[in-house]
Amino acid sequence: MNLKQSNNRLVHVTLRLATFLLFAGRAWQHLFWDAPFRALLWDQKTMEAIVLFFRGGTWQEYVTSPVTDRYIQTTITVFGIFYALMALVTLFIHSRHVKRFLWLYILSSVSLAFLSFLYTMEKFYHVGQFFEYAIQIILPLLFWYTLTQRMNPGRLLLVMKIAIALTFSAHGLYATGFYPQPGVFVDMFISILLVSETAAVKMLFVAGILDFVVSVALFIPRLAKYALLYAALWGGLTAVARTWANFYFDFPLNSLYQNLYEILYRLPHMLVPLAAFFILRKLKETRRLHAAQ
Repeated sequence: MNLKQSNNRLVHVTLRLATFLLFAGRAWQHLFWDAPFRALLWDQKTMEAIVLFFRGGTWQEYVTSPVTDRYIQTTITVFGIFYALMALVTLFIHSRHVKRFLWLYILSSVSLAFLSFLYTMEKFYHVGQFFEYAIQIILPLLFWYTLTQRMNPGRLLLVMKIAIALTFSAHGLYATGFYPQPGVFVDMFISILLVSETAAVKMLFVAGILDFVVSVALFIPRLAKYALLYAALWGGLTAVARTWANFYFDFPLNSLYQNLYEILYRLPHMLVPLAAFFILRKLKETRRLHAAQ
């Protein structure tokens, strides 16, 4: 049985929306704000030998040169244009033309993996930081495969569960303090729930424990649907929290301009678990029909 036979259009629409929002959010970020390319390109230990071999001069000249900064900013802009084009492709692509676009979706997943690596460099090479973006990295390929209508939904569901578990477990590593709790997480709890810093830290710890519980429950048949629904709910709330915590009614448009893109590229953390729930429900319905025959 494949997605075409199950006629699960809802899965396709949900993943199309998730992929579009991911690309749109990343395009917004790269075109109007910033991306952590300097974490690599200004890392002396990694880049000095390469830079001096091709450029000559000294490392200090390289990192303080306005020309270098323009090149880096141009690179960020090029990635932003690519993500914007992929958002448009995702919005309008039809299954009849899916084969010719495979290379673009592979390239987009590779570029998102590279972006995740840059964030990992910023966080002192915490492996958990990389896997926090697992859903985003695999999403373009998930969407492409749903367009081909060839992937077995059971296998698709397994891949989605693994990506969800990696994302939520990685988030849990920060929330529980295995890695230093990000101050922005604590600040969001304080700002939204109006609690003390001590209470915010404790609530964040509990949320991290639940991240681990959900990551395991995804693979327990009797608990999987509840885990997916929780993941969708919590993924949506954490996505919206970025903008909610930094929204100022005195400057509404400016607040949205500065923060809305963070919602866009994190909404897949809600939509992918939701799509997985739809697949799981359809698989269970199919099994019941086969058992009744």
